[in-house]
Amino acid sequence: MTGATGATGATEPGYPVVLRLAGKRVLVVGAGRVAARKVEALVEAGAAVTVVAPAVVPELSARDDVTIERRPYVSDDVAGYWLVVVCTDDEVVQQRVFDDGERLGVWVNAADDPDRCAFTLPAVARRGPVIVAVSTSGASPALAQALRDRAAAAALPDGIEDVAAHLAAERRRIQAEGGSTEDLEWRPLVERLLDALGSSN
Repeated sequence: MTGATGATGATEPGYPVVLRLAGKRVLVVGAGRVAARKVEALVEAGAAVTVVAPAVVPELSARDDVTIERRPYVSDDVAGYWLVVVCTDDEVVQQRVFDDGERLGVWVNAADDPDRCAFTLPAVARRGPVIVAVSTSGASPALAQALRDRAAAAALPDGIEDVAAHLAAERRRIQAEGGSTEDLEWRPLVERLLDALGSSN
């Protein structure tokens, strides 16, 4: 078997990003409970999701917002997709999907299998456009979830989405007037808004 090299996902430095998936074609290989959770999050992000699996759990079968193909994965199924998530208990399938993604330049995430991931998924909490994400680079999803919960309690107070909207409007105003927002010192304004938010909660 090629590709898996032994816990590399937990030690390699990662480059965190927030992907914009609206309208993007995403493939999910597998259709169990884990896949159902992944599909829900992908659909919430606006992705156009296709599921490929021989058997499908009822909560996925009941969805009318995804395309379901009831069949085994075949080589090159990843072609034409922007992102792939594989959620099976079959290491051979996981490896095949990962290898196909590497060959075709498609990012693949294999659930609970960091060695077969081009990217890992952080534990996420969100309020409007504000996201708190914690990653252990695949070393321990349980630790990431616990840290996420602690961080979210402090970072996502009621009204934080209004602060984000206010700051976004201010950026647009400055840009519309021909200014650049890259070199501005935003921190004092942000701190004032957060302090006002804290005093109102």
